[in-house]
Amino acid sequence: MGTLPARRNIPPWVKVPEDLKDPEVFQVQTRLLKAMFGPDGSRIPYIEQVSKAMLELKALESSDLTEVVVYGSYLYKLRTKWMLQSMAEWHRQRQERGMPLASGPSRDP
Repeated sequence: MGTLPARRNIPPWVKVPEDLKDPEVFQVQTRLLKAMFGPDGSRIPYIEQVSKAMLELKALESSDLTEVVVYGSYLYKLRTKWMLQSMAEWHRQRQERGMPLASGPSRDP
């Protein structure tokens, strides 16, 4: 199961301790983090609020990957993991095509 996160400001929608057990974990290329989460993770609180989940980012040693840990109730953490993996893939594909990393899909008509 592992240890509980060191974070002190656990969002009110996360039930302690049950939602902190068995988090969903996946890895993202570190270069995509700014595009996904904004400068210095500025979008993380918003993503947590709308997803009803709690996120924790952990840099992996000697790797260009960052571990994303998603805490929350079963369905919320699965949905959040799927959404974030989709965002990472979207940004990765844009970069492969030579397009600049964007902060999100364009909403222009």
